[in-house]
Amino acid sequence: MASPVLFRQLSPPSPPARIVALVSGSGTNLQALLDAGADPAYGAAVVAVGADRPGILALKRAEDAGLPTFVLRIADFPDRTAWDRALRDEVAKHSPDLVVSAGYMKLLGQDFLEAFGGRTVNTHPALLPSFPGMHGARDALAYGVKITGCTLFAVAAGVDDGPIIAQEAVPVLEGDDEDKLHERIKNVERRMLVHQVGRMAREGWTIHTDRKVTIP
Repeated sequence: MASPVLFRQLSPPSPPARIVALVSGSGTNLQALLDAGADPAYGAAVVAVGADRPGILALKRAEDAGLPTFVLRIADFPDRTAWDRALRDEVAKHSPDLVVSAGYMKLLGQDFLEAFGGRTVNTHPALLPSFPGMHGARDALAYGVKITGCTLFAVAAGVDDGPIIAQEAVPVLEGDDEDKLHERIKNVERRMLVHQVGRMAREGWTIHTDRKVTIP
């Protein structure tokens, strides 16, 4: 018997599903989502992009695609709570079905997750719950694992500890350093993100109280 439901998102009645992407850097994951969304069959499209700092390549990618953008720096607010509420309110303006943390390097707070928990997803360059935090590839390599990978998960209040949506393995090769390993992980991570976000948009998803995530 299925466990009780914590969150359920039905596929939108009028596709494509609306995605707000949050970015911090070059925006390669964002670009992959933009490219996928150009095909109506994908079922989802990025409608706005938010960043934690100005002048990054990801914002230029969004602007080149004709998308609205916004920048909210924590330093411009009296505290993280005020920043978190401002981020929540800015994202809400775009009525997203799904919020994708596409390389976003800030922890989302309670107010944001009360509004968008269950429909905010993030990727991590390791097979969670192993090696959470900022340096998943480095930590896996230092530990000596033979297989690592990437994880797509629903964002929760902790660090990389939300319910797992999907994972893919990446072997550690002889002679790998952090950069080589991380680059191979990122390639797999990007493909996984695009594939799974498309599935979620087209089919909906359910997060159960036992942390299981199902996509019909």
